[in-house]
Formats: sequence, C-alpha cells, structure tokens
Amino acid sequence: MPSIHNGEQPTFQIGELAKRTDLSIDAIRFYERRKLLPPASRSTGRFRLYTTDAIERLRFVQRMQGLGFSLQEIKELMGVRGDRAHACSAVREFLKTKLADVAVRIRELQQLDTELKADLRRCNRALKQQRGKTCTCPVLEGEERASNA
Repeated sequence: MPSIHNGEQPTFQIGELAKRTDLSIDAIRFYERRKLLPPASRSTGRFRLYTTDAIERLRFVQRMQGLGFSLQEIKELMGVRGDRAHACSAVREFLKTKLADVAVRIRELQQLDTELKADLRRCNRALKQQRGKTCTCPVLEGEERASNA
C-alpha cells in the first residue's frame, strides 16, 4: 500500500511495516505491547500509522536480539539511545555484561560437548564389544544408577 502522508513525515499501515521489517503483524503488535515501539498514531479510519522511525526501532530490536539481548535489555538500550552524552559508556557496560554472559555459556557448552563425546565413546565401545548382539546402553545404565543412588 502506498505511503500516506501525515504532515511532513510519510506514514504507512502495519502491513507495510511488516513487509519492510520482515516481521509478522503479530510480532509488531507484540513489540508494541512490550513498549519497544511507541503507540502508533491512528488514521481517521482507526488504522495504525507508522513512520520510518518504527522501521529503525524494529531493526534495532532485531539486531540486538540477534546479539542475545533480552527484550528488557533492549528496552533499556533504547532508553540509552536518547541520552547521547552518556550513551557510549552505558552501552559499553551492557556489552561487557553480555560478553561475560557469553563466556559463561561458552564454558557450559564446552562442558556439554565433553560430556556428550564421552557418552558417545561409551556407546561406541559397548556396541563394538557386542558385535551386533543386543546390549544394554551404558549411558542409560549410568542414568539409572545415578538416580537410584
């Protein structure tokens, strides 16, 4: 649908915003309810009207979610955007915190990787020893022993 001009800035309806941001209409409404988008102005027919600012905000939300920020963190970051004088130092703190979180997750995933590889080796050894005969799974047996202890 072509843009509707409201005053000086072009506006468009939610369907057009969805197309321009590759988001569903439901996702846009969700972000509105979470106050990541300011309430849209309304046309005389009560249709929501958005400006290019909405596109920028939604792209920012998508980019920050891609970096692992929660919606609450994104909302806080949006608040920081308005305070240009202190924005960089505030964002720096957000990034340092997020990097620390990522480091913890990496350690947890490395531990999971180690455990999964050990269990796979146990299964491979058991299957090799049985040479096609049925055998009990050492991983499942280990789980039963751990839960009975």
